[in-house]
Amino acid sequence: MLNNIKITIFARKIKSETIREVRFYGMSNLNLKKMLKEKAGETAGKIWNALNETEGLTAKQIKKATKLVDKDLYLGLGWLLREDKISTSEVEGELFVKLN
Repeated sequence: MLNNIKITIFARKIKSETIREVRFYGMSNLNLKKMLKEKAGETAGKIWNALNETEGLTAKQIKKATKLVDKDLYLGLGWLLREDKISTSEVEGELFVKLN
């Protein structure tokens, strides 16, 4: 889906913190939203499949089972929470997730 898209990444320092900015050229906001929705849905599917085989998992266990990076993990969890497919709780200081 990123064919023929020019992507420029800018990094700048603000108060000793590096801010990365990604700019997409040649892609409308509508196409970008569609691409992000597709990614969120695919990621949610990976998480759902991992949870479907268990009584619930911690965020770390889901991350390990799905091989997702943090931002994608939380994107998928947010999608599933919005769809009311999962419930979360805190167990021993860790995020615990199970299917509804």
